[in-house]
Amino acid sequence: MPRDLIPIDDPDDPRIAAYRDIRERDLVGRQGRFVAEGKVVLSVLFSTARFAAESVLLRQNRVAGMDDLLTRIPAEVPVYVAAGPVMDAIAGFPMHRGVLAIGRRAVEENPDTLVSRLPEKALVVALAGIANHDNMGAIFRNAAAFGVDAVLLDGHCCDPLYRKAIRVSVGAALKVPFARTSSTETLAATLAAHSFAMLALSPGGTREITEVATGPRTALLLGAEGPGLPPALLERLPTVRIAMRDDFDSLNVAAASAIALHHLWRPDK
Repeated sequence: MPRDLIPIDDPDDPRIAAYRDIRERDLVGRQGRFVAEGKVVLSVLFSTARFAAESVLLRQNRVAGMDDLLTRIPAEVPVYVAAGPVMDAIAGFPMHRGVLAIGRRAVEENPDTLVSRLPEKALVVALAGIANHDNMGAIFRNAAAFGVDAVLLDGHCCDPLYRKAIRVSVGAALKVPFARTSSTETLAATLAAHSFAMLALSPGGTREITEVATGPRTALLLGAEGPGLPPALLERLPTVRIAMRDDFDSLNVAAASAIALHHLWRPDK
């Protein structure tokens, strides 16, 4: 379906101000906006109602292969097109992917509200202190792949809508519902109040993940690499581990989440 494409010839054009100096603004925030990057990520953005988009910016040499994406973009969302040098000057670094959008953040949902509306059979991932954006994005990607209904984060987790986290998640951070709690204790209390059986994944877990029979409502708790989950939480929750060689310490948290979620996944739910 043909649509108007708006040419941008000047990096200082006020219409594309939100795209300027992307890396620097990653650090200081975007006042209620986020950057989506890549064709697959934009396809997710425009196929879900969770987030609205303000605009799209395409590199001129990428337009020819974007017909399927362009048909998904609402008519009221402007699509800007810039030649390679102009787009690189706007972004502040070479934008080889050449496919960007500015999305609007929604009001963050209350974690209790999010959990209360989950189905009777549900799988949740709960994260404590995941501060690495690559790990955050990969965990969301795994969550989407294995049917996770929601992700809960404690107050020390990084932003799932950070540009790199969205990109690594291949758009899953825009698809899987999430909410942030003030602390790990609040996170656990919220899950307990809604009858979730919690499994704390740790290299020192008492049972192998393959030995666990899941109930109708299960939550997998993951901590940051190094510190892991808080000791107080590990002392009072059932703990599970992933079997591996005795002469190796542990897996990357994102890889561990994939293995554990594959076991907990219920494709017939």
